[in-house]
Amino acid sequence: MKYILITILVLILTALTYGFYIKSNGDTFGEIIIGISVLAIAFIFMPLFIYHRYKNKNMKDFTFEKFKNDLEERSKSDKNSI
Repeated sequence: MKYILITILVLILTALTYGFYIKSNGDTFGEIIIGISVLAIAFIFMPLFIYHRYKNKNMKDFTFEKFKNDLEERSKSDKNSI
């Protein structure tokens, strides 16, 4: 999956660079290539990247429940020490 993501990123960045190059020469087709590249980043690369990064993670680690519980425990211990 890692190599697939790297390959997709390189292809998208290449297309984006080519689109800017074509656009700088005055061709309007460059804007279409740039737009397709941006859409590919947003709707193909980013979801695959997010899935790859978080596929084996516990989602409870990313919520504020743990922080909230720690904050409550600290406030209780501060009140008891006064």
